[in-house]
Amino acid sequence: MPCGSGAFSIGWAGVILTDGRGNDAKGLDERIAAAKLRATPAVSAHARAESRGWAIGIEFVGAILVSGMIGWAIDHYLLHSAPWAMIVLLVLGFAAGTRRAMTTSAQFDDVSSNDPR
Repeated sequence: MPCGSGAFSIGWAGVILTDGRGNDAKGLDERIAAAKLRATPAVSAHARAESRGWAIGIEFVGAILVSGMIGWAIDHYLLHSAPWAMIVLLVLGFAAGTRRAMTTSAQFDDVSSNDPR
């Protein structure tokens, strides 16, 4: 039994709020998709490529720094063999960072949306 302006109606389960746009699943999906399009900022291909490049560089430097710190800690606290563990782990960190950078950049090259058109 509708009451007033149609903002709510009373049914067997109590008060049911409606917005007058229909409550079918297709209409709801369309409204959600439209709201996502309005809320999603437009990002250019150049900005995406730049952020991915920064991510690769940060991962590369991070791998070297973390491995160097672990090597320093091993030298300083465990083996007392400075600087050999740090040197070995820096070389391994450089290799791991290079491998990670090459893998990640290959993944970015495979995505066709990365190419500005």
